[in-house]
Amino acid sequence: MPALCRDCLTTFETGPRCPACRSPRIVADPELFSLTIAHMDCDAFYASVEKRDHPELADKPVIIGGGRRGVVSTACYIARIRGVRSAMPMFQALRLCPDAVVLKPRMSAYAEVSRQIRTMMEELTPAIQPLSLDEAFMDLSGTQRLHGAPPAVMLARLTRRMKAELGVTGSIGLSHNKFLAKVASDLDKPRGFSVISRAGTAAFLQDKPVRLIWGIGPAAQDSLDRAGIRSFSDLLRWDREALNARFGAMGERLYHLARGEDRRRVSAHEPVKSLSNETTFHADTADPDILDGHIWRMAEKVADRAKARGLAGRVVTLKLKRADHRILTRRSALHDATQMADTLYRSARALFDQAGDAGPYRLLGVGLSDLRPEAEADREGDLLDPGAARRGAAERATDRIRARFGSDAILKGRALR
Repeated sequence: MPALCRDCLTTFETGPRCPACRSPRIVADPELFSLTIAHMDCDAFYASVEKRDHPELADKPVIIGGGRRGVVSTACYIARIRGVRSAMPMFQALRLCPDAVVLKPRMSAYAEVSRQIRTMMEELTPAIQPLSLDEAFMDLSGTQRLHGAPPAVMLARLTRRMKAELGVTGSIGLSHNKFLAKVASDLDKPRGFSVISRAGTAAFLQDKPVRLIWGIGPAAQDSLDRAGIRSFSDLLRWDREALNARFGAMGERLYHLARGEDRRRVSAHEPVKSLSNETTFHADTADPDILDGHIWRMAEKVADRAKARGLAGRVVTLKLKRADHRILTRRSALHDATQMADTLYRSARALFDQAGDAGPYRLLGVGLSDLRPEAEADREGDLLDPGAARRGAAERATDRIRARFGSDAILKGRALR
């Protein structure tokens, strides 16, 4: 059976260790060197970047996220062993892991590492479909002649480069379609490399829970539970018509995924529909100065993400959640698309002033949508705001300083409120 050493990239016939370097980190499958659809998922990405930049945290549990009323964005694997998970309320995470080091996200730093990983991927194939800053699909069909090695070898080389040059690790899923590649990438984290072959698909899926299907949330899982569908074996007992009648459009998708079928292509041009950032406060607040500071910070983070992706948007959204959990959403269309934090802040602040609700609030968020390439952004001067061009130039200069010296090198006064 074909095998690959993930440490020295030696290819050989199956064995418990690499014959060249004696490493046990091998991957083997009869179809290993013929599969071409991959999913790469960084391991605890935000926490990994923080540990790289702060070596003193290497052996400590690290949580990236908000305060006690916030949620966990990412937890390192030390914290995960204690039960901490993404999207978990922070108070619950700290109850499970009271000695955790909690850090606020540094989106500009994560976006820079993401850009570097993307550059490495582009050396392998142009067919890359990012899902977020830290994961992407790749189609390596037809690349073996170009690189002189099969996709599996090039993917192992990619994760080695990420560790050596960027100080972050990733897990690879390799299969014959996107659904199975994404499932495979989560099988052996961290630093995993898992394969689901065509011949082995049915046997692999047979007893797996349907929650493996990407996009099956609590409501869909509840519907499936009520129908007695908990595993892929359960799904296979339903014919196509019955699934469509019971679940509508989702039924057709379930029918195909139960058989390991996914005809979606890896699309390098899959559009990102919106960018947003929100925060949950330690305590409900109606203080306008505190809220103003949060509006600026959210606008700056959204702008960082837009710049990292080379995007801009025309529609600004402000989201507020009151203490009674009632959500207020306000939107404004700009005359010209933007990726500038200053423009986002001014628009979101105007929406806040127009909301006509005194609070108190427990959550605030800022979003940007109706996205387009950054070349179409911030092109026109504002006759009603002659200082906009000067502020834009200052923001670009600030971005360059932050990129060189860190995200905290320059802070707006309002961000300290």
